[in-house]
Amino acid sequence: MAKKGLILCVCQGTCPSFKKMDTFEVLNAIRREKIVDFVSLHPQLCADDGDQYLKILLDNKDIDKLYVAGCDPLMQQKMFRDAFDAVGFDKSKHIAFDIRNKTTEEAVAAIKEAIKNNP
Repeated sequence: MAKKGLILCVCQGTCPSFKKMDTFEVLNAIRREKIVDFVSLHPQLCADDGDQYLKILLDNKDIDKLYVAGCDPLMQQKMFRDAFDAVGFDKSKHIAFDIRNKTTEEAVAAIKEAIKNNP
């Protein structure tokens, strides 16, 4: 059965652009509403271990949509390309969106909107 998941990437948790949000509450809000099958947090998907994380996660061929809330969507596409190619993950299943400089409530709203617009 195809699954949808959300990864919240927070630039090591030290970037000032994430200071206004409670990242765990963002994940909990989405998890409680059951609009995706899983949620996860990664401190820096653009690092080498981020590529490894994506490869392990996406080797599961049942993932139909991967929503990544973090930095600029174009940057995400460039940074994750090799990991996607390594496991044969269809790049069109990656839905990237920027949640930097948002409060907890704004981030939750942006994530819900992205999921609603890209089911």
